[in-house]
Amino acid sequence: MSVGRICVREVDTANPDESVAVVAERMHQRAVGTLVVVTDNDHIVGIVTDRDLVSRALAKGRSPTETPVRDVMTIGPKTISEWTPIESALLIMRSGKFRRIPVVDHDNKLVGLISLDDILMLLAEEFSQVGRLLKRETPRAVMEEPDSSLSGISRLQSEARFGVGD
Repeated sequence: MSVGRICVREVDTANPDESVAVVAERMHQRAVGTLVVVTDNDHIVGIVTDRDLVSRALAKGRSPTETPVRDVMTIGPKTISEWTPIESALLIMRSGKFRRIPVVDHDNKLVGLISLDDILMLLAEEFSQVGRLLKRETPRAVMEEPDSSLSGISRLQSEARFGVGD
């Protein structure tokens, strides 16, 4: 399965010239911790997280209203194609030690954002489905299930004995 099938398609973005204060307010209002920094034609130039705002601006005494996001963002973040397999995205996240990767189309324009949480939610659902299947199909579950033909006969005998169904 490709990342394009599970990535978030409505990505919150920032302009590199916006102030740290404006970007922080956008993150707060949209309840997100990451914004992809793009040019006017949707080409990715950076990524900024709430942690970046704190460690690269506020903790260093920089003015949130005067500091542009381009001064605190991660420049040129790793991107992946929307056709990249999920396993490859996971490997890239592990090796790069980051939790989110912008997803781009064939023109290298932003089309989504994949997060470690997105992948883990998919895996959790897949494992849950496999678990339900295994639970139904294990020898113990099969032995505990009443034989459908026998239970049907038993039901008919009970109904005939007690006049049910007349």
